Amino acid sequence: MNKPLMAKATAVWLVDNTTLSFKQIGDFCGMHELEVQGIADGDVAVGVKGFDPVASNQLEPIEIEKGQKDPRYKLRLKHNPAAEGEEKRRGPRYTPLSKRQDRPAAILWLVKFHPELADAQIAKLVGTTKPTIASIRERTHWNIQNIQPIDPVALGLCRQSELDSAVQKAAKRRTAEGAMMTDDERRKLLSTETSLAMPEEPRMPSSIAGLENFSLGSADEKPAKEEPLDADSFFNLPASDEEDEDEDR
Repeated sequence: MNKPLMAKATAVWLVDNTTLSFKQIGDFCGMHELEVQGIADGDVAVGVKGFDPVASNQLEPIEIEKGQKDPRYKLRLKHNPAAEGEEKRRGPRYTPLSKRQDRPAAILWLVKFHPELADAQIAKLVGTTKPTIASIRERTHWNIQNIQPIDPVALGLCRQSELDSAVQKAAKRRTAEGAMMTDDERRKLLSTETSLAMPEEPRMPSSIAGLENFSLGSADEKPAKEEPLDADSFFNLPASDEEDEDEDR
């Protein structure tokens, strides 16, 4: 059975205006009866205004009468064309108000560490718009000087599985277009658990790369052969000034 429009608000109205059981209201609104009991106790849906299902042409008054007389009776939702496909309708990802200020930091992280992602993928992951992504890519955002890149998973804007899936799709698209991936980009395609379990590879700083075989001398030049040291030479000390004067006399 389909749920009525504004199910929780409908449940609030039924709790306040009828004597239906919690189970009857829960079955009609697609909620658990304990949640309906929480509405009655004032612990759930605080501040939600009741929505009349009769006035909105979702429930016949006779259905309420039958339900109040028989606690085992299940209310029947009246066919409402406006409710068709309501559960299947999906909009853009909702970002809570407390986390919306973190979106620029997440976008900058994705742009910096996953440049292969398309703007549409970033918009879907973080719940933002393409103009905002473009302003951060081009560094024209009004607060770009104060934005620090932060992992969107750490910020709670998306799940790690969603990020991994988007990165893999972007890599497949890039491979199909004939673009080559670097070792770092291939490493990013691994899941977080796999990449953390891999041993770290020793890397030479880019500033001294290519100097591992560098030498000051010529490649054909051979080191000079050292003469063997004589042990007696260590005891033949140079004569002092006084000894030189005695010899002159």
